[in-house]
Amino acid sequence: MKTTVKPGYLACIMLSLFTLYMWYSPNRPQAGDVAMPAGKLNSLSYTPYRNGQGPQDKTFPPPAQIAQDLALIASQANGIRTYAALEGTPAETATRLANHTDIAALAQQAGLKMWLGIWLGSDTKKNADEMAAGIAEANAYPGTITRIVVGNEVLLRRDLSVDDLNADIDYVHAQVKQPVAYADVTDFWKQFPQVAPHVSIVMIHILPYWEDKPLSLDAALTSIQSTTTTFKKLFPANQISIGETGWPSRGRWRGAAAPSRVNEAVYLRRFATQATADGVDYNVIEAFDQNWKYKDEGVAGANWGLWNAHRVLKFPLNGPVTERPSWAWYAVLSALMGAALFASIGCRNLRLAVPSFALGNGFAIACMGTLPLLYDKWQLLGAVVNLPLQFIFAFLVIARADDVFAGNILSPVIPGSEVLSSLRRFRLPLNYQSLWFIFLAAAAISQAILVLNGRYFDTPMPVFIVPIIAAVIRIWTKDRPQKMGWEELVASFALAALALLDMIMEGSANLEFVIWNIGALALAAPCVLAAESKRGIKKPKKKAAF
Repeated sequence: MKTTVKPGYLACIMLSLFTLYMWYSPNRPQAGDVAMPAGKLNSLSYTPYRNGQGPQDKTFPPPAQIAQDLALIASQANGIRTYAALEGTPAETATRLANHTDIAALAQQAGLKMWLGIWLGSDTKKNADEMAAGIAEANAYPGTITRIVVGNEVLLRRDLSVDDLNADIDYVHAQVKQPVAYADVTDFWKQFPQVAPHVSIVMIHILPYWEDKPLSLDAALTSIQSTTTTFKKLFPANQISIGETGWPSRGRWRGAAAPSRVNEAVYLRRFATQATADGVDYNVIEAFDQNWKYKDEGVAGANWGLWNAHRVLKFPLNGPVTERPSWAWYAVLSALMGAALFASIGCRNLRLAVPSFALGNGFAIACMGTLPLLYDKWQLLGAVVNLPLQFIFAFLVIARADDVFAGNILSPVIPGSEVLSSLRRFRLPLNYQSLWFIFLAAAAISQAILVLNGRYFDTPMPVFIVPIIAAVIRIWTKDRPQKMGWEELVASFALAALALLDMIMEGSANLEFVIWNIGALALAAPCVLAAESKRGIKKPKKKAAF
């Protein structure tokens, strides 16, 4: 007896295979031909904080964990740079010097050299404690500590005057045998060249990603070479050292500067090759991802490490790099979700096979862009709310599209005012129109934040990708709102206007924001098009058809 596979099942199989390929393609091993010079990196910035720790809440890892970190660093680098001599010590001044974690001793045991940082701020008493601890440490480990960095971006933060800074540098310089440096961004070295005679090393920070005019990876490496040449001419009596440079593995695009795991690997390899050829002394920021930086610098700030926060090496110094090593899990989730969505309407309408899998892939992208980035309780709460809502909405979207094609009567209007009233009563209505309005209004608010203060905010594409796909499906099925209240009109027109403005602000080189803003326009389009066609300007009645 001959059996045949139903067209719907065959579509599921073919689209599942296509989904797996689409996830595999961008995650194939890359950059295997970009090699580093033999040996290790010169130095890595080291901040010991682990998950759940940070300077804000005064938590600090024990010496045993720091020793583990330094053993890892010794496998990839010759040295470390620290930023504070008393980091992780008790608050009471009387016990700080006696009880601080002796990172220099642990570095010595690991066979690492150390650039010892002395943190200077606006509090002169704390500065005095820092300098005393740094001087004692430098004199105790002259073979391990190769230089002392007195102050880090003090002038940039405007914590001290240049005269006070020079006085502190001179004080430390007179009591140690190692070369003394001061570290700051290039603009402030040019603005305050009078610091140079007080130090042996002019230490500059070059972070192309954070520049006011961010550079692409290729342009950044060319700029670094040019900058070091310029500084050698500006300060011929000093050694020029790059105290910080690097590239984030995740975060928002800034102009043409695209954070990614592959780009971080390529940048470090090419930079190390260039620095070695030019004989440039350098330190890379940083050894381990620092999740606590998310609060001040966004996702990008938390992802500059050679290792992630769980102490897993992101990529080897030589060899191929995979952008998202866990891609296969998300690919399987995409295929299963797509198949489940198509099965929810009986796998009968082949026109909805591709939309089902598009929504399935969208939900997997939402998970991928959310779950690895839960740095605090508020992000966790956001994920707990958003991901289930996108999951539910995906099934409502495909069911509604099926009803549209079948000519079924659609559910009645729930105006935005009623949705807002329900939310004020802490009730979350789980139906198509309510979720549509919630996502639309939330997207408009998110877009306003990006426009007004977006330097440290990523695109919210993972938060709204299922609604964006839903909007495209709505346009395709000609399922425009028949009537709308002022809430829908304000949210949709504001989202569209802000998306256009944001696109101009970010520029065409920022492909991540170009894609997001096109998606935002798509999300606004059903309501905007309905209003423009003069079919939805008046406030809806309670029983109007939607």
